[in-house]
Amino acid sequence: MQTRRETLRQSTVVAGLLASTGLFPQYALAYNNSAFEAKSVADVVKAFGAGAPAASKDVTLTAPDIAENGAVVPMGVSTTLPGVKYMLVMVEKNPNTLVAKFDVSDSVDANFLTRAKMGQSSDVYAVAITADGKALYAKKEVKVTLGGCGG
Repeated sequence: MQTRRETLRQSTVVAGLLASTGLFPQYALAYNNSAFEAKSVADVVKAFGAGAPAASKDVTLTAPDIAENGAVVPMGVSTTLPGVKYMLVMVEKNPNTLVAKFDVSDSVDANFLTRAKMGQSSDVYAVAITADGKALYAKKEVKVTLGGCGG
């Protein structure tokens, strides 16, 4: 039977091998750090390499007019546009504007549901970024009665 000490020693060896080959998990970040730290809608869109966002009827955002509890606000985003690369959900007055990013391909239907935390009433954006760098959005104001970020 293997002791705990031997198991830890073997784990250290495996971690060292993974780190030396570049396969250690800390190097495989699956998100755009500058986008998640951005403080405005324009900065988030720019972090994904898109131009200035423009309003579009082809992007749909579903969210409640009044959120009873800002800790759990249901939101849905969808689009019928061809060539969409990313779908973003953003809350303008949150400490970090970007709430969610969804990767889209031709084999994925661009229709997503999520829940977001909102600290105060704010505009919510659904942004579709296309492969050619265009950013198209839909916007809706959501009023929060009970704050989710400490309210």
